[in-house]
Amino acid sequence: MIPEEKLEVLMRRQAELEHLLCDPSVIADPKRLRQLNQERGAIQPVAEAFGEWQALVRRIAEDREALNDPELGDLAAEELPELEREQEELEKRIKILLLPKDPNDERNVVLEIRAGTGGEEAALFAADLFRMYARFAEGRRWKLELLSSSEAQAGGYKEVIALISGDHVYSTLKFEAGVHRVQRVPQTEAQGRIHTSTATVAVLPEADDVDLVIDEKDLRFDIAAAGGPGGQGVNTTNSAVQVTHLPTGMIVKCQDERSQIKNKARALKVLKSRLLDLEIQRQANEVRDERRTMVGSGERSEKIRTYNFPQNRLTDHRIGLTLHQLDRVIGGDLDEVISAVNAWHQASRL
Repeated sequence: MIPEEKLEVLMRRQAELEHLLCDPSVIADPKRLRQLNQERGAIQPVAEAFGEWQALVRRIAEDREALNDPELGDLAAEELPELEREQEELEKRIKILLLPKDPNDERNVVLEIRAGTGGEEAALFAADLFRMYARFAEGRRWKLELLSSSEAQAGGYKEVIALISGDHVYSTLKFEAGVHRVQRVPQTEAQGRIHTSTATVAVLPEADDVDLVIDEKDLRFDIAAAGGPGGQGVNTTNSAVQVTHLPTGMIVKCQDERSQIKNKARALKVLKSRLLDLEIQRQANEVRDERRTMVGSGERSEKIRTYNFPQNRLTDHRIGLTLHQLDRVIGGDLDEVISAVNAWHQASRL
């Protein structure tokens, strides 16, 4: 059963919001207007689903009354099972919509990918994962901005950090965090043996300036000449910026831009997102560093997903999902995997 009384309250609140949003005094107050629009946006899907449910319940009641009608009985008996199935599915959807929302779901994301165990092959896999998420973001019409990267000697990334902006990015990607394992034959393997490597993925909600205030005296900035793999200079100016948050010891370095000012801004953006992530966990009384929990140590045993290239197989170990279409997934077609993981988490919360 669904909580009809609570849903009727939401319906009344939606009608009240529609009225308020037409009020000239509200329209003249941008902050109030934004708050009310956000509230309406949160309520609307539930209200619409409940409206559909109410209409369906009325149709079912009419069909049940018509069962004894000599002219309409057969038609009603044929229609009822399908309507009842629709009602059951709609009630499941309403229950999911009523689950408490993660306040960070609508935020943008700072995505961090690091090579784990496996040497050069791990760095190449980290680059594959980055391209996979970049293509997925492009398909969603999200914007991806590279914030920082550290290239490996033989190609790929030791570390790559990017900001992904768009609609509900965090709610979509938050369960991608963890250790990803790859099984394939490296290009440098002469004997054709399959190697196993890992890369870690962290998904951090982007911090707004109003979320937390960092005291300037808690920061130390170090400036140096930027450098690339193999000692090759990215540029000849002292543009690389390393910022250290003294209370936590957290360090962020950005060197991709030629501008020291831009590198400083990017480093601060990453730092704020990491600190916000720690604060979120502290508020939830989880006494641990969420970033370390999220990515583990990079050991092969701490895996959430395996990418097996010889078998064209992807396995998500959390939900027991196996797909033999790795080529599509690694090419950015992540919808089926992400939807399955999100549905599993919703079902476990229900």
